[in-house]
Amino acid sequence: MKDVIISVKDVSFTYEEAAEPALTGVSLEVRKGEFLAVLGHNGSGKSTLAKLLNALYLPSEGSVTVCGLDTRDDEHLWDIRQQAGMIFQNPDNQIVATVVREDVAFGLENLGVPHAEMIRRIDEALAAVRMTDYAESAPHMLSGGQKQRVAIAGILAMQPSVIIADEATAMLDPSGRAEVLSTIRRLNREKGITVVWITHFMEEAAQADRIVVMNHGQTALTGAPREVFEQVAALREMHLDVPHMTDLAQDLRAEGLPLPAGILTVDEMTEEVCKLLCRSK
Repeated sequence: MKDVIISVKDVSFTYEEAAEPALTGVSLEVRKGEFLAVLGHNGSGKSTLAKLLNALYLPSEGSVTVCGLDTRDDEHLWDIRQQAGMIFQNPDNQIVATVVREDVAFGLENLGVPHAEMIRRIDEALAAVRMTDYAESAPHMLSGGQKQRVAIAGILAMQPSVIIADEATAMLDPSGRAEVLSTIRRLNREKGITVVWITHFMEEAAQADRIVVMNHGQTALTGAPREVFEQVAALREMHLDVPHMTDLAQDLRAEGLPLPAGILTVDEMTEEVCKLLCRSK
């Protein structure tokens, strides 16, 4: 397919001295501009997959291609990491400077971007994540959500085609999680940046275009959020939950309430219950 920006073909990966492979025969494609969520319990292989997409790890078998570049090709290592920016779980691990603007500049300095171009990119990146007012602030004084937005700005300044977020909201409080996810979703919609969103929060995955569920180092389920989350029994077998409203809808259907499949959000539940109440009058 012409619009495929990431291709994973028959990939296996085994950590040194590990008895079992972390990934076995994984194949998937990510389309340009797609927002893909990857779900899985701890040890399912989802974080290993994320690091393979950024060439932090190389496959033991199979191939990973990012923006047409094979991650095993040493010549293109930095090209791949420029094209596929990575956001990690702990924002403190990504902060390298004492001033926000300098932190965003770090990657550009390593690339040798001319000063005038660097200033323009920094300003645009901070504006895109709505952190312009904090450009001269000390990162350690920011909230967790704001720190992650600074990390995202540093990636945006590199002008990537893909953002890979490895549990980027796991250490944040609910408001910080909402803040970071909202920023990423807006960049996906407005700038067409492809997003691979590794998470264990079902409500976050429900906002994606497509979900891949990992289990024991393999892809167990894939499809649109409504399709995946309707497979409640299969998800629970894999020690995963479903969005609260999907769970409630299943319980209400079991009690005889004729609710349709595919309910994911509070708004959708409210709408369907209101329809039932109107029909009963």
